[in-house]
Amino acid sequence: MSTLDDKINEHFAGYVVRKDLVKAVKGNAIVPTYVLEYLLGQYCATDDEDSIATGIETVKDILRKHYVHRSEAGLVQSTIKEKGRYKVIDQVSVALNEKTDCYEAVFENLGIKKVAVDSTTVKTHPKLLVTGIWCIADVQYEFTDDNRISPWIIESIKPIQIARVDYEQYRTTRDEFTTEEWIDLLMQSIGFDPEAFGRRSKLLQLMRLVPFVERNYNIIELGPKGTGKSHIYSEFSPHGQLISGGEVSVPKLFVNNSNGKIGLVGYWDVVAFDEFAGREKKANKALVDIMKNYMANKQFSRGVNPMGAEASFAFVGNTDHNVPYMLKNSDLFEALPAQFHDSAFIDRLHAYLPGWEIDVIRSEMFTSNYGFIVDYLAEILRHLRSEDFSHLPDKHFTLCAEASTRDRDGIYKTMSGLLKLLFPNGGETEAEVEELFRLAIESRKRVKDQLLRIDDTYPSVDFHYTGSDGKKRPVRTVEEEEFPQFYHKPTGVEVSQDDDIIDNGDAGLRGGNVATTTPPQPEAKPALAAGHFDFAENRKGISFDQLFGPYIDGASRIDVVDPYVRIFYQIRNMMEFVEMVIRRKAPEDQVTVHLVTGPDDGNISAQRELLESVSEACIGSGVDFTWAFDGTGTAHARSITTDTGWKLVLDRGLDIFQPPIRKPGGFSLGDRLQEHRMAKGFYVTYVREA
Repeated sequence: MSTLDDKINEHFAGYVVRKDLVKAVKGNAIVPTYVLEYLLGQYCATDDEDSIATGIETVKDILRKHYVHRSEAGLVQSTIKEKGRYKVIDQVSVALNEKTDCYEAVFENLGIKKVAVDSTTVKTHPKLLVTGIWCIADVQYEFTDDNRISPWIIESIKPIQIARVDYEQYRTTRDEFTTEEWIDLLMQSIGFDPEAFGRRSKLLQLMRLVPFVERNYNIIELGPKGTGKSHIYSEFSPHGQLISGGEVSVPKLFVNNSNGKIGLVGYWDVVAFDEFAGREKKANKALVDIMKNYMANKQFSRGVNPMGAEASFAFVGNTDHNVPYMLKNSDLFEALPAQFHDSAFIDRLHAYLPGWEIDVIRSEMFTSNYGFIVDYLAEILRHLRSEDFSHLPDKHFTLCAEASTRDRDGIYKTMSGLLKLLFPNGGETEAEVEELFRLAIESRKRVKDQLLRIDDTYPSVDFHYTGSDGKKRPVRTVEEEEFPQFYHKPTGVEVSQDDDIIDNGDAGLRGGNVATTTPPQPEAKPALAAGHFDFAENRKGISFDQLFGPYIDGASRIDVVDPYVRIFYQIRNMMEFVEMVIRRKAPEDQVTVHLVTGPDDGNISAQRELLESVSEACIGSGVDFTWAFDGTGTAHARSITTDTGWKLVLDRGLDIFQPPIRKPGGFSLGDRLQEHRMAKGFYVTYVREA
């Protein structure tokens, strides 16, 4: 176990489980993760390997004996008849039979209907009346000659969820963890290995949890296929309901006028719409109108008295095109059905999560470490819905005055949700508040900027905030920094095919830093100028050639100081830097590239071997690569210096890309081309020394 795992088990014993155990017990049981983790939490909530092994076998045995497969429904029915009573794990829904004035249950997999349910059970678990709930139930069989009476009887039924949660213990125990540790614990709780994600990517993943912790919160995520957009809403919580965007209706979602029965929004904390995108899809106008009213006012009405609800909406769908295509030709909402590609609907969205920044989910990204039992965390988040953390940023920052009421609502609701997730007991620093505040502003700005493309009657907003120093701190989206030539052009304006999609200009302004010059374009040869530039995390379209190429042209000696060229992918970065030098120099020129780095303690021999392989690869290329360990141990500042008078100061050295996840037996563009890799947050300062 990792140090963090030890700490998790020390402070949350009984409420955590090793996340790889779900795969070990699932087999061919088609049940949500929270059902499996509920069972694992009963038998495997320990760090003792022998107890875990015994617990896994117990859970497997329970699933083998009591989980009902549709193909074996007849066998299970026979078992109940012969034994008179049998425990089953199945998805159960209940409806009122008005003719008999009785509640009747349907067991989805077992295939039995009209199972009598007492009123007390229905009052205790009202969600049974809305949709199927995973339950553990004791079912009896008592045959009767009366055809009006079903032989199936429920003796007891229990929705699968943790019975007791000590919220105060959760809050106070949060103080035992650093912010980074807590973020990693939450990442492991939703099944991911934190090491596979950068800081911003972690926060984007956790933004998917905000609807569970914030009432009446409306978020949309559009992006490529396979990024796990719907996973959280289908597997994570028994308080969320995932429905297909094409299956929703007004009675199902809001209220059925014929019987007054309230729909999904009255019973669930989160209603998520899967496969929401698709220009060819049609939506009922009445549904769109009532959704817009509910998203704005938390109420809905169908000709009777208005009704209120607290359910949050999450809309997830796939995009058809990449970001620059959408920005050049339409907008970032282009994939929505026509009825929802409507300014009034879009304006009611509190946040747009950029799905294109999230990697396609691969097996290497899942964790085998410990995290909260998801049902336990789901109950905690549900409790937090009643609290409001939205105005905590006001202690440190002031949002721009021109932001509309809906802009403010979106920003502060996102902010409240993120603070509840990361700091349920307070204690956040000003810098941590600012990081989340910028993300919340950016998430609403993405909505508002696209609204301006769709409906030019909306006023433009300069999204920024001021700190205690009174200085304006602008906020920009990552795609705005990456594609400024498309982002700021109105729809329909033609852009020359020669325009450079990968633009370094005004790149990645963060934290209020302002670039003093416009960075050079590699294909042009303007006079090089000094300047400082910040690049946002998760931005693509960046390469060594773009950042460093013009400044190393003409140099015969290039010195690279980077104490962390140690492990394979860092040394690969060094090799790619050398390749860039080889491509840019004239064939007849000779260039020396010298690296000063630090030793990889405990693995120096492998480091030496890899660095020597770079030297050997350069033989005959016109580039002489040499390297040395820093003998003084003082080479902490990372830089590139040329004998032509340029010094490039880098806070991360050459380690500007998030470590690529190599695909065994396959190919990845990010592995082959730097422009297709996500960057870490970093800066470059260009200094003219002579």
